[in-house]
Amino acid sequence: MKQKVSRRDFLKFFGLGTAGTALLGSATAVPAFANTAADKLPTFEMGPLKISKAKETASVCAFCGVGCGLIVYADEKGERVLHIEGDPDNPNNEGSMCSKGIALGDANTIVDKKRKRVVNDRRIMDVLYRAPGSNTWEKKDWEWALKEIAKRVKETRDATFEEKDENGVTVNRTQAICHIGSASCDNEENYLFQKMQRALGVINIDHHARL
Repeated sequence: MKQKVSRRDFLKFFGLGTAGTALLGSATAVPAFANTAADKLPTFEMGPLKISKAKETASVCAFCGVGCGLIVYADEKGERVLHIEGDPDNPNNEGSMCSKGIALGDANTIVDKKRKRVVNDRRIMDVLYRAPGSNTWEKKDWEWALKEIAKRVKETRDATFEEKDENGVTVNRTQAICHIGSASCDNEENYLFQKMQRALGVINIDHHARL
């Protein structure tokens, strides 16, 4: 015959069982690593820190809109990133970092097969342009690139600008251009981008961090 156990009785029995287990465990406690000889335990020797002579700079992660604080360590000349870690003084992340943020330094340098940090050869440092129908990239300077971008934006806007929609409502827009924001920019810069895109009549505006 099954016996019903009330909630109060269950907690009572559970408490007694827990107390008994604790007493039994304390009576027959086994020290940690009892089966491991002391001379076989791993030992660690602290060598010189890789960042002992590095230049320390406080920064902010560029991946999303949370604004996690970083501490960036670079060489004495500030030309090469050696290490990145979370800033414990930042109230947003308190020193912790997500998987993307902790790997942010790989955009500048990577660890090679010899466990040495070297400049990331996959990082694009130049303006690359591939002409229509071509299968090769050409290096261009920034002056050419900015002029080309401005020319193409104006041509696209002029060709697709709508003053009124099909119902005769004034819209002053172009739907042929889309603007994607960047979390590397601060609020003031994003505000200026918004003003510029609105002035052009761009309505398709987004941001990968939804700022």
